[in-house]
Amino acid sequence: MRVIVKATLIAALLAFPVVATAPGAAATSTVQAIRQTLDVSISSISPEVPTSPTDVIKFTGTVRNNTGAPQSALRVRLRYTPQKFTDRATMAAYQDDQNNATLPYNVSASSGMDIPALAAGAQARWEFTATPVQLNYRSFGVYPIAVDVAQYGVPLTSQRTYLTYAPPTPPNTPKLPRNKLAVALPVIDQPHRATDGSLFVDDELSESISGKGRLADLARVAQTAPKSVSWFVEPSLLDDLTAMKSNYQVKTKDGVEQKPASAEAGTWLTTMRTALAASPVFAVPYADPDVTALAHQGLDAQPGRALALGRQKATSLLGREVRTNVNWPPAGRLDADALDLLSVSEDRVDTVLLDSGNLPPQPPVPFTPDAAARLDSVNGPVTALVADPGLSALFEPETSTSVLLSTRRLIAETAMIAAEPGQTSPRSLLVAPSRRWNPNPTLVTALLRTAGKLPWLQLTPLESIRPTKLAVPRAGLTYTEQDRKDELSKKYLAPVKEVAAKAELTSSITSAKTPSSFDAAVLRLTSSAWRNHTRAGRAATKLVSAAVTERIEKITFSDGPRTLAGSSGAVPISVKNSLTVPITLYIDVKSNDQELLRVDDSELKTKPLVIGGGQSGTVQVTMNAVPGTSGDATVTVQLETADHKPYGKPQRLTIRTTGYTGIASVIVGAALTVMLAAVVTRVLRRRSERKLARAAKTRESESV
Repeated sequence: MRVIVKATLIAALLAFPVVATAPGAAATSTVQAIRQTLDVSISSISPEVPTSPTDVIKFTGTVRNNTGAPQSALRVRLRYTPQKFTDRATMAAYQDDQNNATLPYNVSASSGMDIPALAAGAQARWEFTATPVQLNYRSFGVYPIAVDVAQYGVPLTSQRTYLTYAPPTPPNTPKLPRNKLAVALPVIDQPHRATDGSLFVDDELSESISGKGRLADLARVAQTAPKSVSWFVEPSLLDDLTAMKSNYQVKTKDGVEQKPASAEAGTWLTTMRTALAASPVFAVPYADPDVTALAHQGLDAQPGRALALGRQKATSLLGREVRTNVNWPPAGRLDADALDLLSVSEDRVDTVLLDSGNLPPQPPVPFTPDAAARLDSVNGPVTALVADPGLSALFEPETSTSVLLSTRRLIAETAMIAAEPGQTSPRSLLVAPSRRWNPNPTLVTALLRTAGKLPWLQLTPLESIRPTKLAVPRAGLTYTEQDRKDELSKKYLAPVKEVAAKAELTSSITSAKTPSSFDAAVLRLTSSAWRNHTRAGRAATKLVSAAVTERIEKITFSDGPRTLAGSSGAVPISVKNSLTVPITLYIDVKSNDQELLRVDDSELKTKPLVIGGGQSGTVQVTMNAVPGTSGDATVTVQLETADHKPYGKPQRLTIRTTGYTGIASVIVGAALTVMLAAVVTRVLRRRSERKLARAAKTRESESV
């Protein structure tokens, strides 16, 4: 009786997919509900790559009952087909398809395991074996396999993956090429300070470098990665962490919060210096500027400055030579304008690392193209290294996946590339996850370890990849309208451009012509990190603008009115330098009313005013009051740089004139003449009186 019931139930379940009646539809719904909540996973497949027809392949995994009710009559089975994949596209389609109807059609009779009754929430371990000969594998290739859970023969849920079979190469058959695989890993963040002081705009770095933080995970990857892996480090990140090694402040809504020195920042920096000591390391430009946006909005000088400062900072903070000749642009995309700016900079960029959509093959090819290509710039050829999107995605999966499935996919993808028709010579491949990725250290370490063991791959440093005869024709830099929209906008960069111009003035007036102390601050404002965080970028722009204005205002004119004695003369104008360095500037003086006062500024344009740090300087300005006028007049005084650009705001000064009018001059002259005549007459009269007195005295003496 029990056998009859069981057989009837099996028949009913097998009929679920094709029965169109209401009871059948309800049964199908039940099976689908079980499929959604009964989970099967593969834990291991060993060996990773069988090489002999008789190799015993061991499969292990688990089944978990999340249906909420006990389940029985379950069996875990291996499904396979003896037909290998023909290309990478069909591999991807197979992995993305979750329809049971497209599972490998063969169900192994010997490779499976019955699962005892499984209580709700319980988990059971399964294990079985197979050999390539049992699976009818006959040649090198990648084959689809799946492990499913069936109940009474009906598949409920499954896990798909790949099995790569690599038997010895038959005689008189070309060996598989051993392709080069370069891996580029980014250590890029966003700026966390506006200026170079100890004030941070947020405290996100303290979380990122500790525990399970993103930068802490990057340090774990660096400690285990092969020395052939190439690293791209963002220098302003190192700069910010160095600042955190001392007491620092964090800007908050209510003001500023004091923070103690961060021990984690010092530990992270030490870990990275040690881990990357023997690895190829490149620096992205300081603060990772949005180079294409800068090229399009007239900020052409900034990329070159970012390259130079990035090299200097990274070399200093990592304690080793770090170059910037290899550039990884934001999103891996640039256009001809940006390429030209990078190629003509003093720290010339000769290699760029690009996204595959930025430099696609033209025409499209049915195989995996070599990673290296050549571009033309205004300063000569530039090597382009194009990342493989499929391989790169394995290092940064969009959805959660197991380490095993990712390593199986890496083995399969690279084996398929090696076996692509017509490819007999080694090619170059490049892995590059997104530049601000959040890595899984366990996954990345496993992928790198697996890649290093595969006989058809050779891990190699990035700079060993160069264009060869295997390079395919490419369409040139493809920069779409959407790429333009993703850039920092003209509206965002307009105030940044103003701040940059003002900051440049603070450097141009120093006698030593030292680089602007605001170079790093301005570059932080141009960071590509603000593409999706423009509000934070604008807030930082205001902080930098205020700091630049404060610096400019440290050079001031002395207050109070000046007096012009008479109708013409020299009026002193004093300038105070509150900076600690000597400055050299010029003074431009313009009369605001030519009918009252005229200024002779011919000497001012040729004689610079040099003022020491903390000192004042004075120039004598020749002024002439217009005849017939008197009283107060005003002049506008403007400080200028050596190339006569205005420095700071102009200031209006009052000039008091004491000259006389023309009529008053005549009157005064006449009065002086009369006075002089009176004085002469009085002198003559007194002389005459004295003579008469002497004569009278003489006559009196004679008469006596």
